[in-house]
Amino acid sequence: MAFLLCGVLAMTLFITGPAQAKDSAWTVRGPSPHSGPLAQLRLDGASGALTLQVSRGGRTVVEPSPVGIVTERADLSHGLRYLGRHDRTVVERYRSTVGKQRSRTARMTETRFRFRGGGNARLDLVVRASDDGVAYRYDLPSGSGDVLGETSAFTLPPDAAAWLGDYRKDNENLFKEYTAATAPTGEYMAQALFETAGGYALIAESDLTGRYSAARLIHQQGLPTYRIGLWDERVESDGPLSTPWRALIVGDLPTVTQSTFTDDLAPASRVADTSWIRPGPALWTWLAGGKPAGQSLSMQQGYVDYAAQRGWPYVVVDAGWYFDPDQWDVTDPDWQRNSWIPRLVDYARERHVGIQVWIHHRDLDTAEEREQWLPTLERWGVKGVKIDFMDSESQETLRWYDEILKDTAAHHLLVNFHGSTIPKGIQRTWPQVMSMEGVNGEEKRTNTPQHLAALPFTRNVIGSMDFTPGAFHRPQRPNAASDAGEVGLSVLYESGIQNLAGTPESYDARPLARRFLEQIPATWDRTRLLAGRPGESAVLARASGSRWFIGGTFTGPAHTAEVPLRLEPGRWLVDLVLDGPDGLVRKPTVVRGGQTLSVPVAADGGFAAIACRWRPGLSTCDRA
Repeated sequence: MAFLLCGVLAMTLFITGPAQAKDSAWTVRGPSPHSGPLAQLRLDGASGALTLQVSRGGRTVVEPSPVGIVTERADLSHGLRYLGRHDRTVVERYRSTVGKQRSRTARMTETRFRFRGGGNARLDLVVRASDDGVAYRYDLPSGSGDVLGETSAFTLPPDAAAWLGDYRKDNENLFKEYTAATAPTGEYMAQALFETAGGYALIAESDLTGRYSAARLIHQQGLPTYRIGLWDERVESDGPLSTPWRALIVGDLPTVTQSTFTDDLAPASRVADTSWIRPGPALWTWLAGGKPAGQSLSMQQGYVDYAAQRGWPYVVVDAGWYFDPDQWDVTDPDWQRNSWIPRLVDYARERHVGIQVWIHHRDLDTAEEREQWLPTLERWGVKGVKIDFMDSESQETLRWYDEILKDTAAHHLLVNFHGSTIPKGIQRTWPQVMSMEGVNGEEKRTNTPQHLAALPFTRNVIGSMDFTPGAFHRPQRPNAASDAGEVGLSVLYESGIQNLAGTPESYDARPLARRFLEQIPATWDRTRLLAGRPGESAVLARASGSRWFIGGTFTGPAHTAEVPLRLEPGRWLVDLVLDGPDGLVRKPTVVRGGQTLSVPVAADGGFAAIACRWRPGLSTCDRA
């Protein structure tokens, strides 16, 4: 059961009057004074405009960048006068149902800067800093009117390496490498990673709800600035408004990769009883059988049998199960009586497997439809819904998210959003959200090895990612010559519901892969980056109890990778799954924590492994 403990450890109030009106620069530092990023806010005395700069270890991460918001009543991007500040330290302990680690402690300093603009308009700028990030948001009082846009932007060092994905409404595009200034003119997803002299910085957003509109990045080639653009030209607001956090995850590459900063910024869980929320891997049958499988009770029963044999707790029934006109008339309000899903649920329950079902957004986009569907699915015993094709990040769609999240929680339904936005803190506030797509995943035919190696440092940093690994039967996957690399993706990519996309036949043909996937845990206790560079390679270790699961992906020709085993001291048995000349092979190796592990990898391939404490006579990390 998840819980939240929030405490304010220290609070100091500074009231600054007219005598201090000439103050023009302030700093906000995280709770560890000698590490982490430093934010400097500056108010230009001539223009009354604000800029925010971020540094780390005395080196620039983000250069002075515009901060401001425009409403229908006032332009709060200039002409501002400083009124005062209010400082506090925030510590929040909470437990996550999914993600990189279950138990979390967020420590942040927060400063609320108060300003007055033209026409006596008020603006509070709230800045937070932690050991792994800096974030700010705008707080506007009642009467401020609708928001017409932000002047918020991030200016990077021009030569900073940049990993960017072109913006699209479902966040499903490849990540490619540029420099901050030379990236082509265009719009990019608000999950952009940069490498600077002061460390890495990942632009992100948190606490995005229907009170606002989602952000994307707007860039002009030749300039190192990335402006915030909103989906809606006008964001409706009829009361006090706190905007989403504009966040920067900052640090060395392990710090950024392992960060939970976007969740830490989000509101506490709104689900009091989370005992029914159970993550775990699923046999996902769409890539295995397509629409015919969705219309066949017998095929789905076969998948249930297979999942039960593997110990996988779920089967996901995708499109087709309620769209067959030969079975029923969907305009008939009693059509659900004809569905075979209740029979499948009963069949699966007897085998300790839960059923999740795909459903189109258009069938849940009104309160009346939700009242028809969600109680019915709960009554049938369905465990979760995969909702698809929102294809929008507008304020109207985000308001729909607010409603569907309340309703699915009330009906004890797990959620996996496809054709969607990305998590942005949603999994802390609504812990029944197991995963979200928002990624160019396994079902795409456009993936590249470089994209596979960029995802652990970009999209998957922000939250669970339904990439759907395991489709060994698809020859177009970019690691098609490396079944070991495909196995490794099941660890490398975190998802509360790890939808395994292969066919039973493809698993049976690869017993070592099947055995590894049978042991994939439902949740992770800790995550560590062992090695990698965005777009080139990535090796992550994730702990479940006393065992560490390891997944790696690499680009380029076949070679022997040197992987630091950044685990606790002592001897470890590392049970490797590698590509051999005639298929997958096992290679148990004993290594001390902190030593380097030599791993042969195929071209554009990878590996998987389980590490456990070695003792004399131990030859495998498998658990019967």
